[in-house]
Amino acid sequence: MLLSIDTSAGTSVAVVDRDRGVLSERGESDTMRHAEVVGRLIQECLTEADVAVSALSGVVGGMGPGPFTGLRVGIAAARVFALGAGKTLVPVISHDAIAYGHYQAGHVGPLLVVTDARRREVYWSTYTGADSVGLPVRAEAPGLAKPTELDVPGWAYAGWPRRDAVVVSAGDLGMVAELRFAHGRVSAANAPLYLRSPDVTVSNGPKRVSR
Repeated sequence: MLLSIDTSAGTSVAVVDRDRGVLSERGESDTMRHAEVVGRLIQECLTEADVAVSALSGVVGGMGPGPFTGLRVGIAAARVFALGAGKTLVPVISHDAIAYGHYQAGHVGPLLVVTDARRREVYWSTYTGADSVGLPVRAEAPGLAKPTELDVPGWAYAGWPRRDAVVVSAGDLGMVAELRFAHGRVSAANAPLYLRSPDVTVSNGPKRVSR
């Protein structure tokens, strides 16, 4: 069983099992309250699923893409929980969970996943379909763009079926991790996908004061 955490959009937490599916899932859509709610959602999911921390085999962390402030809350929560519980951290790209849910609903073929990056930009990922075990097959690594850039006729993926998602299901995120492990697939890199620099920059040193 896995505890799954994602804060790339709102905040979503779930407990999943490879054979039994999603045992519990909780979410908060407010993108400004990640740090306030993630601890409570973890406790609620574990309680509802009636799963002890010792019974978990790992902790799944959504790696984004997502805005810097929100995304790092979920990744930090997953890393700290995994460290404290002595469990393995399993990184998964958040857009993979959106695509997985899309294909699990019966859709087939190519897909463009789009999520809000703020600053009048969006994150996007492309998928060619689901493989033989139900995992989404990514066509290209996640990118960052202006919304209008996704509709330019000359763009390689213009006209692809599109899913604009406002939430990422931690349940789907966890099931992606379970399927990858069960079938010997490689996990995502253990690094956040911010795709741009944070607003805060490192100082160039003390400012010169003149009189």
